[in-house]
Formats: sequence, structure tokens, C-alpha cells
Amino acid sequence: MSAATYEGSNIFAKILRGEMPAHKVFEDDIAFAFMDIMPRADGHTLVIPKAPCRNLLDIRAEDLSALMPRVQKVARAVKQAMQAEGLTLQQFNEQAGGQVVFHLHFHLLPRWSGVSLRPPATQMEKPDVLAAHAEKIRAALASA
Repeated sequence: MSAATYEGSNIFAKILRGEMPAHKVFEDDIAFAFMDIMPRADGHTLVIPKAPCRNLLDIRAEDLSALMPRVQKVARAVKQAMQAEGLTLQQFNEQAGGQVVFHLHFHLLPRWSGVSLRPPATQMEKPDVLAAHAEKIRAALASA
């Protein structure tokens, strides 16, 4: 296993620094959650730590333990806001494991019976649709 280093030029680091736009649904001192611009399901949300780390394999244990309640909180809001029947959590590590952006991130995918996920990274969603989904999720978070 190689000890690859964190690259602060990745797209999620740029989003955290405000250098790239994102449809934010949640932010505190530990985590940032936003809409995936190429969603595999309506309401597809990403949750990332503010701590710089490549993935699950190199995040500090204390940072991970602080992050996971936020992942759960946002997951509950996504499911409620999108009136989903279930939710799939995905997380990939290193290129061979399917990771594309090398900043730890969790995919929250609302699910409905009989509705397949769309293929990954195939179509960008319209900004107004992402904004509407983000608003629903923020409302669910506010009422939690």
C-alpha cells in the first residue's frame, strides 16, 4: 500500500475554500454537505470532512468519529426530504476501489423500490433542480 499524500488542489478542497460553487445543504466546523452535480438519484448528496484527508484509510480516527454523526444527520434529512423509501451509502477508497476525487466523501443516495440508480458521472443536473433538492434537504435539517 502506497502512502499517497493529500492534494489540496482537488475539487472538494476548492469547494471548501469557496473557490468552486456548490449547492450546500449543511455545514459546521466538522463537515460540509452539498448536492452531487451528476446525481445517480434525485437528492444525491455528498458529505465531506473539513479535515484534509484522501479517504477512509487515512483520516484520523478522531476526525472520522466526529464526521459520522453528521453523515447520519444529513442522511436522515435526505431520506425525509426526498420522501425516499430507503437510502444507499457509498464510499470509495483509492483508484482501484472506484475513488475519483481524492478527498474523503460519502454519497447519500435516496432510493425507491423499482427505481435503478443512474450510471455514475453521466449527466449534469440542471442547477435549478439541484437548488430545489438542496432547499428541501435544508428544510428537513431545520425541522429535525
